[in-house]
Amino acid sequence: MLRKIGISLVVVVIFVAMILFTRINPGTVTVDLAYGVVEPSIPMAFAVTFIAGWLFGLLCTVWFITRLLNDRRKLRKALSDRESEVSSLRSLPIADAD
Repeated sequence: MLRKIGISLVVVVIFVAMILFTRINPGTVTVDLAYGVVEPSIPMAFAVTFIAGWLFGLLCTVWFITRLLNDRRKLRKALSDRESEVSSLRSLPIADAD
């Protein structure tokens, strides 16, 4: 419950900051791309940059989680193999030391 309230509060603060930023900075900025020049408003340029950064972070997180899940799968397989080996060794009769 407290987590939902915290997330909602963060979303509201970001939304209010976005509105204030838009009102304070009504100008445009020139963005020179490799294939042309674009002149978006300053808030639009920041929004696109923010979304691109968020998507890049999401992509990196998905890649990291996929690696962790793959490592986990390999470790579970290795553990299963070792447990079956130990259980088969325990079922062997003990040889006399004489």
